[in-house]
Amino acid sequence: MNFRIEPIADKVFGAVVSDVALATIDNATFDELYQTFLEFGFLVFPEQFLSEQQNIEFAQRFGELEFGALPLANQRRSDNGEFTQIIDVDTQRMRTNIGNEAWHTDSTYWPVSSKCALLSAVKVPKQGGQTELADMRAGYATLPDELRERAEALSAFHSTEYSQANDLGDFPQRDKNSIYHGEAYLRPLVKTHPETGVKNLFIGRHAFGIPGLSRDESGQLLKLLLDHVVSEPRRVYRHEWREGDLLLWDNRSLLHRACAYDYSEPRVLIGSRVKGDEDSELAYYPDDPRAVIGRQELQHELNILRSERA
Repeated sequence: MNFRIEPIADKVFGAVVSDVALATIDNATFDELYQTFLEFGFLVFPEQFLSEQQNIEFAQRFGELEFGALPLANQRRSDNGEFTQIIDVDTQRMRTNIGNEAWHTDSTYWPVSSKCALLSAVKVPKQGGQTELADMRAGYATLPDELRERAEALSAFHSTEYSQANDLGDFPQRDKNSIYHGEAYLRPLVKTHPETGVKNLFIGRHAFGIPGLSRDESGQLLKLLLDHVVSEPRRVYRHEWREGDLLLWDNRSLLHRACAYDYSEPRVLIGSRVKGDEDSELAYYPDDPRAVIGRQELQHELNILRSERA
């Protein structure tokens, strides 16, 4: 093996990888690294200091990108390329950032959900601003039998319009080209990983409206499942960012969230997200007849959330 692997102490998942330069790895090394990624679910690469182009090129090794080298930051980029001006908390961009402080997996609100994601640290606050991950594989494996069987028979709709409204009371302006596009996609609560064959829960803040259950029953079950996943410290990891770190995780089997921090301090991460394979990550497209039900369920839920906050 062309690199060093150190499993995260006292955790059931994750590893730190050292003695590797991601900007220059060859195909054989990447193949070994990819198998390590599948095994551990997430990998930490300290002191990589990738440029934005290198971040994109490394991410492209995993597949087609949803986006590459996108600043996930509370600062705007100035004309000289530096991140300087702090973004006001009372903006949609910061409300979206703050929404990501709740447990989720990426892009379940698109027709094709994400395969994996990468973050590179450029600026980190003095305190807070960590990224946490949770293992939905171990969460599923440790469910009581009756609850596991129940979850396997159910699905939930996913929408980031729902999660923003539910978590923050935020109702963003709808735009079909943004993440707030008015669609909600039905996904099973239990997922079989397309490459490892391991089952895991597939839940998080974007999930709502389990068909066949009342609104209260649906919310209670989703909360019960999420609370179970994150209740065991061995299933949760908190990454303390240092500039130059790169964090890679599998969106098909892990939850993640940002941690709060002093929003007047700079926090700049560069993110690239890899699109999932249609064979395993496609729910359906907006022109599919099933999408009509999702739109109706989302609008009904948003109407209730608005009335609750009136």
